[in-house]
Amino acid sequence: MKTVLPDRQQSLVQWVSQATGINTFGVKVRLRGNDLHILCEGTECPQRWRTLSDLLQALQQTNLDILTSNEQPSIYQVFVYGRRKGEQRPKWCHRVYLNQIDKHLEQVEQALLADSEKSKQVGGALIVSNESLARQGNPEAIARYISETLSILGVSVQVKIKPYKPKNSQSEEDRLWIFCHSSYSPDASLLAEPIAQKLRYLKLSGYQDAIIVSQVSGETAPDWLLRVDLTPPEVMLKEWARWGDVQAIARLLTEVLSGLKVGVQVSLKESTLHIFCIPAFDPLGTAPIPDKVVCLDAILPQLEAIAPQGILAATVYGQKAGDQEPTWVDWLALPTAKYPAFAASPLDLANTGDEPAIIFLLERLLNPDLDWRLLTGGVRVLLLNKNDLLHIMCDAPVCPGRQQVANKVTQFIRQLKIPGIMGIRVYGRRAGNKEPFWHYGVDLEHRQRLVPEATPEFAATSKYVNDLVNSETNEPILRPDLTTEDVQSFVTEVARDWMVTASATAKKFLLKSQLFTESHESEEQTPDVQGLKIALVWGTLGLLLTLQTDWVLGQIIARGTTTPKVANVLPSSSSKQKASLTSEKTQGEKTAFFTSTSKTKSPPNQSSVFNASEFTQSDETPTNNLAAAPLKEKATATAILLAARSQMPSFNVRQLDEQLALYKQRLAINGTPPDVLIIGSSRALRGIDPAALSKALVTQGYPNIDVFNFGINGATAQVVDFVIRHVLEPSELPKIILWADGARAFNGGREDITFKSIATSAGYKQAFQKTPTTANSSYLPENTVSSGEEKVKEEKPEISTYEAVNQSLNQALASLSASYPNRDQIKNLLQKQLLIFGPNQTVASQRQPTDGTSDEITSRQSVDFDGFLPLSIRFNPARYYQKHSRVTGNYDNDYKSFQIEGQQDAAFQEVLQFAQSQKISLVFVNMPLTADYLDPVRKQYEQEFQEYMLRLATSPNFIYRDLSRQWPKANDYFSDPSHLNRFGAYEVSKKLANDPMIPWPVK
Repeated sequence: MKTVLPDRQQSLVQWVSQATGINTFGVKVRLRGNDLHILCEGTECPQRWRTLSDLLQALQQTNLDILTSNEQPSIYQVFVYGRRKGEQRPKWCHRVYLNQIDKHLEQVEQALLADSEKSKQVGGALIVSNESLARQGNPEAIARYISETLSILGVSVQVKIKPYKPKNSQSEEDRLWIFCHSSYSPDASLLAEPIAQKLRYLKLSGYQDAIIVSQVSGETAPDWLLRVDLTPPEVMLKEWARWGDVQAIARLLTEVLSGLKVGVQVSLKESTLHIFCIPAFDPLGTAPIPDKVVCLDAILPQLEAIAPQGILAATVYGQKAGDQEPTWVDWLALPTAKYPAFAASPLDLANTGDEPAIIFLLERLLNPDLDWRLLTGGVRVLLLNKNDLLHIMCDAPVCPGRQQVANKVTQFIRQLKIPGIMGIRVYGRRAGNKEPFWHYGVDLEHRQRLVPEATPEFAATSKYVNDLVNSETNEPILRPDLTTEDVQSFVTEVARDWMVTASATAKKFLLKSQLFTESHESEEQTPDVQGLKIALVWGTLGLLLTLQTDWVLGQIIARGTTTPKVANVLPSSSSKQKASLTSEKTQGEKTAFFTSTSKTKSPPNQSSVFNASEFTQSDETPTNNLAAAPLKEKATATAILLAARSQMPSFNVRQLDEQLALYKQRLAINGTPPDVLIIGSSRALRGIDPAALSKALVTQGYPNIDVFNFGINGATAQVVDFVIRHVLEPSELPKIILWADGARAFNGGREDITFKSIATSAGYKQAFQKTPTTANSSYLPENTVSSGEEKVKEEKPEISTYEAVNQSLNQALASLSASYPNRDQIKNLLQKQLLIFGPNQTVASQRQPTDGTSDEITSRQSVDFDGFLPLSIRFNPARYYQKHSRVTGNYDNDYKSFQIEGQQDAAFQEVLQFAQSQKISLVFVNMPLTADYLDPVRKQYEQEFQEYMLRLATSPNFIYRDLSRQWPKANDYFSDPSHLNRFGAYEVSKKLANDPMIPWPVK
């Protein structure tokens, strides 16, 4: 192809317009993957063959890659459409292969000479399909062939051949590398099997396998890798037939005898193969019986070449289909009779520990559909016998499910009873990955091991590296392989020793107090008198201590409250002026606090060596700059005020009350609900930036998209279901819901504390009374007087006699106490003193609302008016785990008794049905996690959650996007191991905006 750049061509549209003579307003161009789509339209539909002739002549002299940007991949084929303006569908369409333009031109010239009525029966040159060219092994032809399928999905393809040197081999071999470029991250499970089928269908020679690399445009690291086994189907059949597989032998014999119009039916009884030769096609029953000599001459060489394992002889029958007795019978001796090594069956060999036999039997077990294995390569099994464990790796283009594979494999190995094998370890992964997606282990006998064994070489992982070496930390070593009896006996011994020591210490303390005596000591004549004296002494001491404490606290509070009085002793001339200034300043501060947050703050991009408290920044402040949306005004103060003024009762979850108040205010101001609503737990609250998402959508052609973040700390599927279906009215719902969360929000086995707290609230009861709630003016700051005056009169509850006496005693004692009237000041004082003694102390809990951030950070951060919580802190494992405990998946309460089925699944199904009924698009985003957080236990649960979501991905109006392993090593995007910061939220927002599968609303 020539590479001449046409004159005065600055775009594809102008080039097509000048080539065809059609006005630029009648030309539309679209690039998808490696395909160029050109639509030509006019008041009358452009003539097909004349338009194609002009366009093909221009293509002959033009390199289209010059007209496109450098980032755009090469164009392999062009689709040309013609239609009349105003019509929806094109009248004609023609596909042009750019590597066969000369043949296309010849075809068009023949069509122009022919009558328009007969243009469909065009003669001339034969257009060779990309499939035929790809079978020859040409990389460019293979790329064109695969792009026919992937270009529809917006994925471009590039193919390269690279030499590599396999292990235990001195000669180099060629390997096929297929690079798939796209603007989004396509799901590997959706593309793996179609690509594998197309590659294997080509039956390429000279390649053992192919590597598929998915690359997102603009990123350096590949998104995912996939290995496709290119072993020809004939080789796979012969390999299984060699092990005596009846179905594979029948396939091979059918291919040989099909040319003789003979059909084959094969069965195996004991060690004899029975082969029935029948007419291949005999609907009327008139076909002759297959000839004996011809059939034996075709069958015997095949069986001798195969030499099936464990099959001693073959019996061949000739008959018609449906006949009870054969017309002729013959017996054939197989090579097994001469070679005793072939006599043992695969099952007998597997019982002795023969690894090839075990691999064959496992692959046959995991690939029941032979046709599917020949199409995609099926499930491959790798075996490694290490010490007393049998490690079994199962990989396929789509990772085999743990529930489908693990039980089958373990039950089969149990039946074999291989000598020396005391345990089984099963792994599953996608072909091409190094680390397994899941693992499963069973011990056949009791094993003495302090720690679990490291994963073998074919599935390299650092799962147990820290446990196999001596560690200098004080972290406990986990021993999941200990039996229940061992643990119970150890705990019993420790508990017995501890109980003896504790009881002895407590006994000594109680005896010294003289309130208790030894049970075996002789009692005195007047025990009641002695007990009364001791009780009187202790009671007097307690009363004196109470009075002394009350007096001391009263003095402290009195001393603290006398200081302002000294400041009031001022000259009369300036006292009024200063008092007025102070009152005005105070009133101004109150007004500013309650109406909006402070508007005087430094620009977000301003770098300074001082932090908000005018002290130098800590060592944890990173020096490198990351992209993020500008910080917006904080809205916590406004949210608190709006929630307090709301007529809606509280839900016992402060953040839900405040987020709802902000949302209602947004509705009242705009008059319409936002276009996009982000909802979920704290991972949504911190993980998607509405401002960044809205800005990124502008670049994609979606201007003025209103986005609100309704994230709630600790929200589960039940909480989200309650908010969407019961708290918000249908008129307050958006067009699209982004549900950002992960597996732990769907754990039906753990206690849902957040939802339980909501369920006991007054707001929950009112929500289920179906009381109409609208976005009224009570959420606006201007209507504060009227809403404050309207109060609900409640009936006073009846007070019992006990409560009345108790209340009167409390009032009497309070009148005598010096500190009781100032108890709130004492409480604040004690809190300040405790913070001085332990400012860095944190309580390790899985339920804390800050999810791993310190109180100091939380106090400086609050949600903005879009409901988003921007955190600037960056996750540094070395410093983070000095302040926080490292909690593994085994002991994480969020994953306790993990199960998808249950109340959370039921809530999710309700949300799906509700979204469909309301015609709301529901997009679930599995948020990113760090590699530090994804230990093997959590990986296993995440894999179960992935399978659960993929099963539901076929539901209408529901889209699933998995970003859980998007940036496992990018700690700068996280504030803690499982939560993003504002920099990570910015990247996620951009990625979602660029996703073409999400139906963003168009205004």
